[in-house]
Amino acid sequence: MVSQTSLNVKDSMTEQGTTSDGNANTPGGSGGGNRRDVRRLAMQVLYQMDVTTQRDRQTIIDGLDDKFDNPLVREHGTDLAMAAWANHDEADTKVAELAPEWPTHRQPPVDRAILRLAYYEITSGHAPVKVAINEAVELAKQYASEQTPAFVNGVLDKLAKTIDLPETQPETPAEATLPDAQAWLDDATDP
Repeated sequence: MVSQTSLNVKDSMTEQGTTSDGNANTPGGSGGGNRRDVRRLAMQVLYQMDVTTQRDRQTIIDGLDDKFDNPLVREHGTDLAMAAWANHDEADTKVAELAPEWPTHRQPPVDRAILRLAYYEITSGHAPVKVAINEAVELAKQYASEQTPAFVNGVLDKLAKTIDLPETQPETPAEATLPDAQAWLDDATDP
């Protein structure tokens, strides 16, 4: 099971101005701040964390392009990446079990970032399993090699069948404003 971090990214997105459809309520900045933007940025930050020694949240946020993503997306993307990074050893171990011919050290950094992010989203309940897998495949199509989407899909499909998914907890006030699974799917299928 995923180790707990002091950050609950899902609640953070709700509390800091995210509408029920997943879009940010922030004036200024480009981009709507939807989950796809946050996820893309989280993958990019995970890549950066993997290839550099940078782990300081504020330094990472300060280094992000403020003309491309609004402040809310930069904060949420970084928080999501940091939560996923906190579990990267666990994700790497599980991926190595599921794809022994392609252990993490043999994967390109972008593939590792995508798998680590999806692992975190699936095992923490941050996103429904199907959404996390679909979004990981879409990231792979956009940012990785031609073979990566099939690899990512296969590994994550196996992962989803082998893990104990988080149990649904009683609804807290912050979760009461979160969108349901259909809203997640709608957000994931928006161009």
